[in-house]
Amino acid sequence: MKINKTVQQIKPSGIREFFDIVATMPDALSLGVGEPDFTTPWYIRDAAIKSVRKGYTSYSSNRGIYELCVEIANYLDNRFGVKYNADNEIIVTVGASEAIDLALRALIEAGDGVLIPSPSYVSYMPIATLCGGRPIAVECKEENGFKLTPCALETAARQGASVLIMPYPNNPTGAIMTKEDIAALLPVVKKYDLTVISDEIYAELTYDGKHVSVPSIEGYYDRTVLINGFSKAFAMTGWRLGYVAAPKEVTAAMLKIHQYTALCAPTPSQYAGISALKDGAEENYAAVEEMREEYDRRRRYVVGALNEMGLKCHMPGGAFYVFASVASTGKDGREFAKGLLAAEKVAVVPGDAFGEAGKNFIRLSYATSLNTLREAMRRMRRYLGIGEN
Repeated sequence: MKINKTVQQIKPSGIREFFDIVATMPDALSLGVGEPDFTTPWYIRDAAIKSVRKGYTSYSSNRGIYELCVEIANYLDNRFGVKYNADNEIIVTVGASEAIDLALRALIEAGDGVLIPSPSYVSYMPIATLCGGRPIAVECKEENGFKLTPCALETAARQGASVLIMPYPNNPTGAIMTKEDIAALLPVVKKYDLTVISDEIYAELTYDGKHVSVPSIEGYYDRTVLINGFSKAFAMTGWRLGYVAAPKEVTAAMLKIHQYTALCAPTPSQYAGISALKDGAEENYAAVEEMREEYDRRRRYVVGALNEMGLKCHMPGGAFYVFASVASTGKDGREFAKGLLAAEKVAVVPGDAFGEAGKNFIRLSYATSLNTLREAMRRMRRYLGIGEN
């Protein structure tokens, strides 16, 4: 059979490449996949169970169950100060991944440039390519805390682009953008008339201060598509529940694509989402706060341990990843990751999986227990020839 050439040219996920190997090593410690080690809180699971018992198993509206759209609108307003109309500015999607795909397909023409900070989540460039776009990497440097700067954005934007992806808090670096950081980009965004896709899936996992949502900054609202979901904040990865919010003209375009592809998000997941936001708000999101506090303890431990080993890394401000330089070992990230896995059965992700700017780095996820992290750090010290501390 004839395979689409674009699909043939896309490389497999750099993350999955490593963890296909890990799957054959039952005693390996995995610090790779971005999967919360918490179970979805019981009040959320109960809501889904009750919906199934009541027979709520049919298709929902394409946009999503209206009550969920209302709760999403309330959540975005109350938590991040961004107002959207539940009637026509929100679509419930099959995870945030579908929301990214919808946004890119609705916004770009064939050949349009898509500006993507590097390092960044592995899916942005392939999806942009599949949508007919031209991915353009915007280098984010370690000395700037891996933040997107006006200078780097201006340099990349000169290559011609119509869309900028803003993925903060960032996977893999854990970088965050302050209100001032985001505002500083606006002159460049306006100069090149860029539409911003702001992927804020890790918004609730911000440790130093509160997350700043891009459309909450003056000048951004009318040119921003906001993406978020339930996977990370509520430990709901398997429920496949996300959403996209944007001015109604844009959501109308995305809804057309959604209608012909996913149709609607799983109905029991949507009832779970209603409970996550509605009941969680009544409890002041206690479950979310508890998870964030535990992640915070872990990030401080891992960063301290890695820096003691000479694997330089900055303190991530969000998400649940540490992006550590292995340059001091004389190896690049891929060599280091392969060696560590073979010698000590500890799996990390080579930094180049997230773009060429990550070549000399590795990504470690601290979405696992402290005991596992301590053992992984012990094995890494042994791999580096460092004694117990």
